[in-house]
Amino acid sequence: MNSTEAELESFRQRWREEVTARAKGKGKAPVAAAGSSKEAQPSTSKNHVSKSNAPEYSHARHRSVEEVDEVEPHAYGDLGEKQHGRRLDETSASASASSSKEPSSALEHYEQAVEKESQGIMGDSVNLYRKAFKLDSKVHETYKNKHFPPSSFPPKPISKPQDPNPSNASVTVPNTAHHSLHGLPPTLHSLISDFSSLSIQGEAPPTDLSPAPPCPISTVPEEILAEILIQLAINDLASFVRLAQVCKRLAYLVTTEERVWKRIATGSEYGFDAMHYTWACKLDGSPLGDDDEGGLVLGSDSDSDPTDEIPVPSPGDLTTLLVPSPYPTYLSLFQTRPRIRFNGAYISTVNYTRPGASSHNSISWNSPIHIVTYYRYLRFLRDGTCISLLSTSEPADVVPYLSTEHMHKNHGNLPSAPMKDALLGRWRLSGPCIPSHPSIPTTTPSGEREAGTEAEGILSVETAGVTPKYIYKMVLKLGSAGKGTRNNKLSWQGYWSYNRLTDDWGEFGLKNDRAFYFSRVKRFGMGYDA
Repeated sequence: MNSTEAELESFRQRWREEVTARAKGKGKAPVAAAGSSKEAQPSTSKNHVSKSNAPEYSHARHRSVEEVDEVEPHAYGDLGEKQHGRRLDETSASASASSSKEPSSALEHYEQAVEKESQGIMGDSVNLYRKAFKLDSKVHETYKNKHFPPSSFPPKPISKPQDPNPSNASVTVPNTAHHSLHGLPPTLHSLISDFSSLSIQGEAPPTDLSPAPPCPISTVPEEILAEILIQLAINDLASFVRLAQVCKRLAYLVTTEERVWKRIATGSEYGFDAMHYTWACKLDGSPLGDDDEGGLVLGSDSDSDPTDEIPVPSPGDLTTLLVPSPYPTYLSLFQTRPRIRFNGAYISTVNYTRPGASSHNSISWNSPIHIVTYYRYLRFLRDGTCISLLSTSEPADVVPYLSTEHMHKNHGNLPSAPMKDALLGRWRLSGPCIPSHPSIPTTTPSGEREAGTEAEGILSVETAGVTPKYIYKMVLKLGSAGKGTRNNKLSWQGYWSYNRLTDDWGEFGLKNDRAFYFSRVKRFGMGYDA
């Protein structure tokens, strides 16, 4: 026991000297060389103590920590931070830090930014990128030419484009006369132009050893293929447009085939040959007479000499004069020029609130608020007539019966009862250089009335009134709502009533009325059947 106590006392003495020296900043106190190796080992590490002395050493150290005042917590922090020797990673990091230098040029900033990005240090990488581009806005091209010069890449073999006419059929008209990329956005233009040299690809074989399924349409000459696309577009325009999702070659033909789009734009199915730029009938749909070409509202043109009349070409023939100016292609003409759609109905939903009258028997402090909802319906027919209806019935109860066969009053309690208030009328569009009668009040988009030449895209609708002495006149402007649909909105420009007996006009207020929006109705089909 005496020898053990002597060893512990000598250890305590050396420990006090070492802690005191470190606290005063004089460095580590030298450990006495005298003594056995067992006396020197406990000062370096606890792991070096022999197993036989481990319990005694830990007990003695605990006692020394409790008894000695010099052992402060900050001293242990110093011991933890200081290490004997130097780690390998610290040596390499310090060596690389000493060898590296601060970047001065834009290229050096860019190179260090790339290095930091590869190491995952995104914050420093972004800062270096910003400094590099501030010094030189084209530093990325300099970096590319230095580290990735064109000479380091082997030239790609030029592949032979696929034959767009694999059947070797004779082409009667050059392809450049049929296809046009004018008017397309730059991104779509570059994308579609890459598809010009492709051909229609058949279906892939089910297995590696199986033959490819036949694809007869890939061998059809382009002239015959264009006629097939025209017939498809006439029957169902939506299916023709969806054909672009089949393959890249068909996407190119759907977008650029001018023969198809010319037939669509000038035809009477969807195009402008079905538009009416003058009145085509009377309010009740009957043919115009010799003395009422202008109608009751527009005034009579009977004073003019019939021999001086010049035959007016059809709207389809006039449409061809608008390409290539002001419309570059028939596709852009069909998409952007105002036109009426017959395979659906235009519906305006109106909601507004009004205060209600409080009851005398009510104990409520506040007056009730009524929310009023009503709908306006417009359906245009190809013969120049239209159907107008103002009703509180919802579209699901009205649209199935929005046809001329239900234009009567004897509905009773039938589901078609909302049609008892429907009014029959006529419509016409304003085309380029179509003069209007000076006695007709027209309004500009700013709300000012003017007389003279109407702007293109103005729709005039005249309907019968609630009594025979009145005629209603609506002036609407064609527009588009949404990104993928065109000519699906009718904005109000004015609404008047004309009294036949007094020959005067009265204007309706449009405070609560909203614009009409087109809704396609499948049962209407192409709109030939009223």
